[in-house]
Amino acid sequence: PHQEAPTNVCWGDRNRSVLVRVPLGWTANVDMCCVANPLETPAQNDTTMKQTVEMRSPDGSADLYQLMAGLCVACRHGFEMEDALDLADRTYVNVNIHDRENADRLAQLEQLPDSCVASADCLERQRCWYEQDGVFSAAMIDSIIAQLRAFGDRTLRVDVADSKEEIQKLVSTYFHCG
Repeated sequence: PHQEAPTNVCWGDRNRSVLVRVPLGWTANVDMCCVANPLETPAQNDTTMKQTVEMRSPDGSADLYQLMAGLCVACRHGFEMEDALDLADRTYVNVNIHDRENADRLAQLEQLPDSCVASADCLERQRCWYEQDGVFSAAMIDSIIAQLRAFGDRTLRVDVADSKEEIQKLVSTYFHCG
């Protein structure tokens, strides 16, 4: 939270304030590759259903393999949910949720965990989804939870808020991650 990446659990099309963004191509009915790259030759087949979605929270510190496996698990979970369409409706955002006039909409959305420790707590609550069908083993989930908790950063943001020196020390220590 309070960084450039969105941290509210929501999605939208052509909206940079959302966590999961569906770019213009899905609704514009055009070959976005050709639009974005004018020197490209237009595709000879229909590419409108091959556009992308953007997951906007991961950064360079993420373990790519765990990230991709976790996103696949999340997709599977969404496909299997009985109320998936209702959830999609509740989490759809078509406004900039950071504009003052949209504060009520922002308040309705869940937030991603704000620390590694909070992420560990969340993973522990949801571990059954990741362990289902053997995508992640129980031992791997235990290890990830332990690694996240070892950062001991639940109150870090508040602890260093008024200390430029402490913030600089953190940046110097962890900047290589991103």
